Amino acid sequence: MTYMASKFVVKEADRVALEGWLRSPTLPQAWALRAKIVLASAAGEGPREMARRLEISANTVCYWRSRYRREGLAGLKTRARSGRPREITEAKERAVIAATMRPPPTGTHWSTRSLARKMGLSHMAVQRIWNKHGLQPHRVETFKISRDPDFDRKMADVVGLYLDPPERALVLCVDEKTQIQALNRTQPILPLRPGIPARMTHDYQRNGTTSLFAALEVASGKVHGRFYPSHTHVDFLAFLDSIAKRYPRREIHLICDNYGTHKHPKVVAWLEAHPRFHIHFTPTSASWLNLVESWFSVLTRQAIRRGSFDSVRRLERAITKYIAEWNQHAEPFRWTMPVREIRRKIRRVKAISVTEH
Repeated sequence: MTYMASKFVVKEADRVALEGWLRSPTLPQAWALRAKIVLASAAGEGPREMARRLEISANTVCYWRSRYRREGLAGLKTRARSGRPREITEAKERAVIAATMRPPPTGTHWSTRSLARKMGLSHMAVQRIWNKHGLQPHRVETFKISRDPDFDRKMADVVGLYLDPPERALVLCVDEKTQIQALNRTQPILPLRPGIPARMTHDYQRNGTTSLFAALEVASGKVHGRFYPSHTHVDFLAFLDSIAKRYPRREIHLICDNYGTHKHPKVVAWLEAHPRFHIHFTPTSASWLNLVESWFSVLTRQAIRRGSFDSVRRLERAITKYIAEWNQHAEPFRWTMPVREIRRKIRRVKAISVTEH
């Protein structure tokens, strides 16, 4: 069966396919335009009228009508262009990648220009190869594998609290952000302008420090915080008292790191005197398991790093205000990685470390 009008014939199967092109949200718009030209031609619309309606030239209409007549549906698809011959062979590209993965004779890592000199290429060619393969020698990330002999048990305990918390119990991630400096810029911060970022002086005055003790509710994302001039076991005990008053008669599970303050004999005695409190320790060198660290990172970026404070009191007021605003719109940090996936990633990192060294 064919669909015919004004001697421009479109096969029924092609018409169905072209109408599908028009409905597709992913196909290029150029293909959709060609489909409109062919379907309108089959409906009897002339090239001049179609060109005015689609806001294109009449030559474009005639070109795609002619392509369809000669080649059918395949003629409407964009053809691969030959372009100029490839100057960098696959073997040369592999050599650049291999060289990038090895340290240079001097220095710690390659730059585009140093590697370009070695490989006999332009630095832009090296940059294109790096971009293609996701290589970034200028970047480095830190890691540390926990050597805690009881790592698996502690990790499973903490992750279990995140993924399957006890019924009618409150899980709190607790830690201290110590030595928060009240830094005051030596000159006023210049505000943001269109095309110009906010600007601040590189130098500052130190006006003292404070320590923030924080407890993050895993279920809601809300934060309870208190400031102390130091971070000793005495301060931690005072913070535990504040938690007990804030959440009366609730069974509470605390997730803490292995800082000595959290294991002080007086803290142990306090916990024994308050049986509704249960403490769970993250493995050593595994503070990433404590969700309150994620909140500390957000706090630093949004309320501290770019602030200017002429006193500790002003710093504490700014953080207190931020916590109050946070709690009004709090959302929990969702832990999604199961224990087996964490173990698999750690085994992979250990294997890479052994292979490389």
